[in-house]
Formats: sequence, structure tokens, C-alpha cells
Amino acid sequence: RKRKFHVIAGIACTRKLVDGRCVAQLHKRGQQLRLRGLKFPVSVSWYYFKRDDGKYEKRFVLSTKALKASTISWWGKRRWQIESWFKTAKHRFGLHRFGQGTLLGVYRWLVLSLISYILAHWAYLSTALASTNLPDWGQAAQIALQTIFPQLVLLLLLLDIERLRDLAFSQGIDIQISRCKI
Repeated sequence: RKRKFHVIAGIACTRKLVDGRCVAQLHKRGQQLRLRGLKFPVSVSWYYFKRDDGKYEKRFVLSTKALKASTISWWGKRRWQIESWFKTAKHRFGLHRFGQGTLLGVYRWLVLSLISYILAHWAYLSTALASTNLPDWGQAAQIALQTIFPQLVLLLLLLDIERLRDLAFSQGIDIQISRCKI
């Protein structure tokens, strides 16, 4: 607030006002009110978030700047979409195990996470399931594992055989590899 920055953030429905009521008990969007633990007034609004099971959940959003309720709700919805992406990146692609101490380690971890995300998304797009809106990232990662990993292992095995061909030939073994397309 001292630097004139404003925040729009999600809050729990159980967050208390200074008069003891919960945020969930509010009836008018965009009200300026005071929350316990904050020394300044905030504006509170809410919107209904559609969950995966088709039901709607009431999500509360606060703004440190006095804005219209519709503006606060609009920015709050966008914030939750970004949060969803971060949650997926964190738990499905290993960022929750992040423990690198050097800048190079950070770069390596982020690149590996990005590669796993791209491979899973690529595998998902190659299926008939790609017509639905949002992928199941666990299923997409499993598809990537089942399709890309065997090809990678076979390619590495063939490269290893090619590298050791001279050694095998010196022992009297001639290795011929041919590919048959069926």
C-alpha cells in the first residue's frame, strides 16, 4: 500500500470481519469493509466457479482498491484460471519437489518440468480425447509414458548395438539390424 500497489486475491469463505461475521454471510457485492487482521478497508465480491463435476462453488475475492463488484469478480476469475495452471504444473509435473539451491539447478528443473509438460500435452493432442476442453494431466502423462518411452528405449538400445558393432564383429558376431514396416 505504501508503494501504491493494489491486490486482488482470493479469500476463504470463513474469513472474519471485524464485527465477527464471516465473509460468506455478506449479501451485497463490492462492499467496502474491514477484515480482522487488516488495518485498511477492502472491497469484497464473489463469483460462482464451475467445478469439474458440473456444480458451482462460490469463490470470494477481495481488492485493496475500491473497484466495482463486477471488476473484482472478473479479475478474480482470471486469477483462479492461472492458479489452476500453477497447481497442475506443481503437482503433475514435479515442481512441488523443487529443492534446487543454485541458479543452474533452477534452470535445469524448470526445463525438465517444461519438457514433461510438453510431452504430456503432445501425447494428449494425439488422442481422440483432445476434443474435450481440459485434459486429465495424469492420463496425458500416462499416455506419453506408454507411447514415447518404449520408442526411446528401443532407439537407445539400437544406438548401443550400433556403437558396439565393431566389438561384436571382432568376436566373430555379425549383427544386422533391419526394420520391417507392417
